[in-house]
Amino acid sequence: MLVLGIETSCDETAAAVIQEEQGTVEVLSSVVSSQIKLHAQWGGVVPNLAAREHLKNILPVIGSSLKEAGVKPADLDLIAVTQGPGLIPALLIGTNAAKTLAYVWNKPLIGIHHIEGHIYANFINVVEIKFPILCLVVSGGHTQLVLMKKHLDYEIIGETLDDAAGEAFDKVARILGRDYPGGPIISRMAENFKRSKKETTLVLPRPMIKSKDFNFSFSGLKTAVLYLVKNNPDKARKENFSEEVAYEFQQATIDVLIDKTLKAVRKHSPQTVMLAGGVSVNEELRTQMEKAVAENFPEVGFRLPEIKFAMDNAAMIASAGAFRWKNSQGKKEFSSGWKNLEADANLKI
Repeated sequence: MLVLGIETSCDETAAAVIQEEQGTVEVLSSVVSSQIKLHAQWGGVVPNLAAREHLKNILPVIGSSLKEAGVKPADLDLIAVTQGPGLIPALLIGTNAAKTLAYVWNKPLIGIHHIEGHIYANFINVVEIKFPILCLVVSGGHTQLVLMKKHLDYEIIGETLDDAAGEAFDKVARILGRDYPGGPIISRMAENFKRSKKETTLVLPRPMIKSKDFNFSFSGLKTAVLYLVKNNPDKARKENFSEEVAYEFQQATIDVLIDKTLKAVRKHSPQTVMLAGGVSVNEELRTQMEKAVAENFPEVGFRLPEIKFAMDNAAMIASAGAFRWKNSQGKKEFSSGWKNLEADANLKI
């Protein structure tokens, strides 16, 4: 089946066409129009500005994805669009575009949860992933441990009680006087310190690492960085100190993420551990998590999404749409999706 995916939950206007056959997803096209430069001057995403850019870019991006895939609207079997969560002005552009096209082209339409999309990025170009699956979702808005016993069956066994990991990265970058988005910047600074082969003298907290549950908290870690910088104003102006702070902050975050994931593996005995979400592009997290799972649970499989599909994109939405279509009983509801689908900024998975 051929699926057109559309994603506009935040500041990326994206469209993609995927082909699904017997559970294998092949990406025929994936087009993303980024708004990073627009929002960088504001230190974060401005919802109304994002919506304006989505409105300008949505049809050209969809047109490019169809052209790149070499398919016509008549060839499509399904349209999948991010229904939520996200910024409601941004979501409305994507969902209304999808509803209009579904009506005009007479195609079934499925609304997809944004995090479900990130999870199903792992199923792109993969023959089989064994269930049950434990997926660590780490992004700008979410940090969750999700247990899946089968397709589309989600149990959130742990989540952040305050800041998400990606949000903490952005805030720490701002504390260190760096631009938005902060994740890639903190990662580069940490790598620079690592390459210097110096030993860090800083010790930041690992919040909730000793708690018996699988929940997270990164607000206190961010505040610890704030006071560390405020209490060392002379050092804070030096690049090597900022890089050391970035290194210790990143490692503290990774330590917590890995520790909680391993605890969850011990309790729930999944056959596969996966990473998902924008923060999963962090090379240290990818490397250290894979090593930790292999050393502690060699019998458990480990799966990472390709870098280009880990960030916000529409191929992951189309992938999730294909599996939801194949595994849903009430397919009649999707045939009139253009009538019923509504954007939901607080959509629950």
